[in-house]
Amino acid sequence: MERRTYCVYNETRECFLGLRVTAADTTFARLRGLIGHLKLKSDEGIWVVPSSGVHTLGVLFPLDLIYLDKDYRVLHIIEHFPSFRIAPLRTQAASVLQLPTHTIYSSQTQPEDQLVICKAEEMEIRLMENQLQRRTAAGLRSSGD
Repeated sequence: MERRTYCVYNETRECFLGLRVTAADTTFARLRGLIGHLKLKSDEGIWVVPSSGVHTLGVLFPLDLIYLDKDYRVLHIIEHFPSFRIAPLRTQAASVLQLPTHTIYSSQTQPEDQLVICKAEEMEIRLMENQLQRRTAAGLRSSGD
């Protein structure tokens, strides 16, 4: 059975956090997490859902962690979380993104940022609609001058 993968886009900062983020949405997938992986590529990650905290026991590399509420708003971030540790629980979190180190830094992701998590096809449609809305708004502003 193939695991579902998603794109993760920071709508607030207008940048992608990952293009191949795998959902860990079953008990076994959440327990396994990244155990057995040697590293994550820059566009990969694990989206642990539901979750209010994660561990890196058995994970061989550090991670960036992003705690999200049910609406995919960033609640808490941890940069360069070390391996073989248990991350703090955030009871208000609905899910946690585990991403390669430097993802938070390079995207400038911060608490309160709004993320979009969806399939690649849906992301393409959302971005095209967003671009069209901006063009329309820009046209309305310039015609009003």
